[in-house]
Amino acid sequence: MKLPAELKYAATHEWSRKENDGTLTVGITDHAQYTLGDIVFVQLPEVGRAVKAGEEIAMIESVKAASGIHAPVSGSIVATNQAVVDAPEGVNDDAYAAWLFRIQPANAADFDSLLDAAGYEAVAE
Repeated sequence: MKLPAELKYAATHEWSRKENDGTLTVGITDHAQYTLGDIVFVQLPEVGRAVKAGEEIAMIESVKAASGIHAPVSGSIVATNQAVVDAPEGVNDDAYAAWLFRIQPANAADFDSLLDAAGYEAVAE
């Protein structure tokens, strides 16, 4: 299982990367894309939407199942990745390059409460 150490993780299988402007870029983990199988559809949240940590805000469908994507922290959606909507199979190619959305955290410290790679690995297995 590929787990970049510089990322933080949620037990619900999302990864988060803190950007220089304080936003978080979010996607699904390599473990999640592998478990789902061939991804065929991605629905992303609307830009400007206020979300709560743990809230289901997006959807990914594969040939095997549909899975909700959760907000890792509370905040506002500031961007979405149209490229994954247009070519959802990109998530299978590289789950860490195929980000889904960016969120402006309501509280910047919430990022630090997410799991590190070792903590996520323990939860994911």
